[in-house]
Formats: sequence, structure tokens, C-alpha cells
Amino acid sequence: MKPIWIVDDDQSIRFVLEKALLREGLPTRSFTHPREVLAALDRPGALEGPQVLVSDIRMPGGSGLDLLTQVKERLPALPVIIMTAFSDLDSAVSAFQHGAFEYLPKPFDLPKAVELIRRAVEESQREEVRDDPMDVAPEMLGQAPAMQDVFRAIGRLSQSQVTVLITGESGSGKELVARALHKHSPRASGPFVAINTAAIPKDLLESELFGHERGAFTGAQTSRRGRFEQADGGTLFLDEIGDMPFDLQTRLLRVLSDGHFYRVGGHSAIKANVRVIAATHQDLELRVKEGGFREDLFHRLNVIRLRLPALRERPEDIAMLARHFLLRSAQQLGVEPKRISDSALQRMCMFAFPGNVRQLENICHWLTVMAPAQLIEPKDLPPEVHGVAAVPSSAELPASGTDLPPVALPVLAAASTAPGPQVSPVHAADWELQLSREAVELLEQGGAEVWDVLTRRFETRLIQAALSATRGRRIEAAQRLGIGRNTITRKIQELGIDN
Repeated sequence: MKPIWIVDDDQSIRFVLEKALLREGLPTRSFTHPREVLAALDRPGALEGPQVLVSDIRMPGGSGLDLLTQVKERLPALPVIIMTAFSDLDSAVSAFQHGAFEYLPKPFDLPKAVELIRRAVEESQREEVRDDPMDVAPEMLGQAPAMQDVFRAIGRLSQSQVTVLITGESGSGKELVARALHKHSPRASGPFVAINTAAIPKDLLESELFGHERGAFTGAQTSRRGRFEQADGGTLFLDEIGDMPFDLQTRLLRVLSDGHFYRVGGHSAIKANVRVIAATHQDLELRVKEGGFREDLFHRLNVIRLRLPALRERPEDIAMLARHFLLRSAQQLGVEPKRISDSALQRMCMFAFPGNVRQLENICHWLTVMAPAQLIEPKDLPPEVHGVAAVPSSAELPASGTDLPPVALPVLAAASTAPGPQVSPVHAADWELQLSREAVELLEQGGAEVWDVLTRRFETRLIQAALSATRGRRIEAAQRLGIGRNTITRKIQELGIDN
């Protein structure tokens, strides 16, 4: 990911933001003056610009508003956050008029600042996806009869703009099918906009889909277009449509019925010139019977249905896909492509691939990095492909405070020479593999809030271990974990940890 650029003449502000963003895994680059930013953008042969720009509004010899205007001329889609003192709120209004993403009042609450920057990063990445030319979209590969049926269906639909419902397991490539439908349609010159309705909180999803007017809700400091407006003249891909909240299903049905919608807090109808393609891994007929999905919306979406086969249903495609992903991984990493032996391919073809094509792609990327030789042999394949049976089920796990029993796994990495705490590679492989398997089991069972369940358990054990190591001293525990004391206090309360 490209770095977050921070522009402020106050060294303490730069330092605090740099440390907070680096803890969140967000790279940064700092500047003390707007002139430095413009010089970096205009330098011949310079690297790509920032993912997000965070700038103070008043600096000696330079204005954040002037910088905003000049940066927007070069990078119109770049989210810019303007930092301002409370006395500068009038200037903040001017910032919005010049195209700022949001303003950040000083003195700011650090967690809220990081959250705002994360939202800006998501907006930037979404715009990058919209700007990606469709001719560089990953090609769909497959010789199996089931995939040939999918290809034929895409061909038949190439001159149509009808609504399509794509069904298939997670990781089977539903978005690739949606992109192919768009690429080979009369709307190919328009935007392709994708949204995963299961990945966005319910209270934000309506605004994400339909946009909002300024002042529509707390924090809505400026008007913003939703995905329907962004996809005008093109295709809107609604992934995991089965997880859409029931009340929003009514609004979506209205758009599909008459082609109009209102922004949140808006009073003027907006025409939606959008082709909708939806996808789900769920049984929508069953969801309708259970009352979780509107029957009339189901029929609106289910005009043409394409079922995408799971990878285990087309094992004859595994070898071709594996070679394709190995080549692509090598190109991305700038290394020589690795070859895979027939015996290793045979072993892979015996694996069920619960994560489907996405899992195969991840394994090939792992092999490009981790396999020791240019020719990949069965022994080089990751543990899950070998189907290690020694991993205990969740019911067999030992009680808290004890080590997991050793598992016959290859050591994935040599001991690190980097400073800081070291983790045994064997034990790391043990718990990581167990976590992966437990996550797969929960996902296959259709469990709700899998992320929250596993994250809560992980955070609880981590904080308990730190408190035990520091004899209950919270500030020291927070320092050892690399988090703030307010964070550990909040987490202890949220998780119900007995100190």
C-alpha cells in the first residue's frame, strides 16, 4: 500500500501520527512544508503519490488550503484530510468547498484520528478499483465442463444488460464472473463498482449504497456519492447480497423497480442508470422461507442465475490454475517463476480446497516465497495440503495456560535474528494452523460474526498473558503489548477480563 503523507510544521504532531499509524500497519511519510509535498509529487521519476494526504491548515509560509487545491489538480481522487484548530472551523468549511475528504479538529483524539484516516484509505482504494481498466482484470481459466458452461453463459449475455445472480462458495471467483459480464457487455466503457454488503456495518451500508447529504447524520460534514452514483452508466456488483439487512432490501427493491433512489437525508430523486449483478454463497430460497430475505427482491435479482462450481468439482483445472498463479506471483514479486512437479500437482489435486480458487492462489503465492528450490516437490507444500491429522479439535484443546501438544509440521521459518520477543516456529505453526482450521469450520457451519468471536478470544488471551507477566500492572502490560493504556483499559472492560 502507498504511504500516508503527513504535512505539519509541528514535529510532535507528525511524531504522534506516525507512531499511531505504524502500529496499525499503515506506512507514512512526513513533510514540514507544502513546498516539499509539491516537489515530491513533481519530481521526475518519483514514486507513486500518497494513499491519503493529511495536512495542517496553517503553516509558516504555506497554506493547507492552497496545498489542497494544487494536489487536487494533480490527483483529483486523492482523499485529503485537513487538520485545523477549533478557531479555524470557518476555514474547514472552505476546505470542503475545495474538495477535502474530511477535517480533523485539533487537539484530536488519536484513535478517532486513526479511524478517520482508515476511512480515507478505504475510499482511496475504492477509487483505485473504479479507475482500474477492465482489460487488466484477471482472466478466468478453466477447462472443466462446468466452467465451460459458465463461459458460454457469459458469451450469451454479452449483448444483454439483464440483472444476474451469481451463486457459489466463498473464494470460487464470483467477482471475476461479474467483472467478465461487465467487460463483455454494452456497459464495458462505464465504471465497475463492487461492494461487499456483509463487510460494511449495518448503520453505514445505506450511506455507502445511496450516499448522503451534508448533515444527514452525526459526522456527515459533507455530501457524498454512494455506490449507485459511482456506478452510473456501468455495473454495480453487490457481493454477499444474502447478508443485506432486511430494511435495506426494501430500498434496493425500489431502485430495481423504478430506477430511482434518494440519498440519506436527501429530498431529490436520483436516476440510477446502473446494471446490478448480485452474488451470494447462501441458499436464497431458504433465506426467503426463513423470513430473512424478501421474496419479491429475490425474484427481481434472480432473472438469470449463474452457478459457479467449487474448485473440488473441477480438479482437472487445478494444474493449469496453479501454474498460472505461480507465474503471476513471480511477476508481482520480481523473481524467477517456480515450477511444480507432477507429484506435487497430484498431491494438490487430492486436496479439497475449502477456500476454493482463492485458497489455491494464496498457496501458490506462499510457495513462491517459501519453497526452497525452483522445482516444487510434495514436501514443499504447506501443511494444510498434506492434511495433517495430528491437530486437535477445539474440544481436545488443553485448558488455558498450557501449551498445545506438538504437531508434526515442517518448520516454516528459521529463528529470527531481529530484536524483540521470539516465537518458536513450531509452536507458531501449531496455533496458526489450529486457528485457520477453526475459522474454516465456523465459516462452513455458517456461524455469525466469526471475525468478532475469534478476535475477542485472541485479544482476551493476549491481554491475560500480559497482565500475568506484569503481575496485573496495566500500564506495564500495555507498554509490553505496544498499545496505549487507554486501549488496554477499554479492552479489559469490553472483554470482561478479571484483572
